[in-house]
Amino acid sequence: MEAFIVSVSSIATAEMGDRTQLLALVLAARYRKPWPIVAGVLCATLANHGIAGLIGSLLGGQLRPALLDAAVGVSMLAMALWTLKPDSLDREAVASSNAGAFVATLIAFFVAEIGDKTQIATLALAAAYPNLLAVIGGTTCGMLIANVPVIFLGNAFAHRLPLKSIHYTASALFALVGVIFVVRAVRQWG
Repeated sequence: MEAFIVSVSSIATAEMGDRTQLLALVLAARYRKPWPIVAGVLCATLANHGIAGLIGSLLGGQLRPALLDAAVGVSMLAMALWTLKPDSLDREAVASSNAGAFVATLIAFFVAEIGDKTQIATLALAAAYPNLLAVIGGTTCGMLIANVPVIFLGNAFAHRLPLKSIHYTASALFALVGVIFVVRAVRQWG
């Protein structure tokens, strides 16, 4: 249960103001078909985070527990710093797509998530927690929690969010998780 809760809360908070959330906003404005966009986000996130989770799980199985905790802790601290840098999105690239709402969302979200902080966080969480399904389920739910309201409410919702505060909160959450893992690693070495 801890893996799921940490995954949901980390990703939902980190996704606020992220480029994939901006992408969801652009797709919602372009297609005005929320359900195919939500389905595209769900499928793309499951695929992308599934791959990241499998890699993280394999890496986690190869490392000693103390080294793994240290690596996860340091990566979460790096995520904390990365979260403070707001993302941007090339709206012209998205707006020029002629594909249907579902296909456009599926492709755009999958590609946008490659190397994104939420994908890297998924990899790190999967390395740290043995329950891969809980991590992937949690990160996917976190993505949906952050993106579904934007898809349905569009610009009116997005402009009312205190993004700076959300970025600081996400950064603090990643830092807290990072410190917990680093402390765990230090205790195992000691």
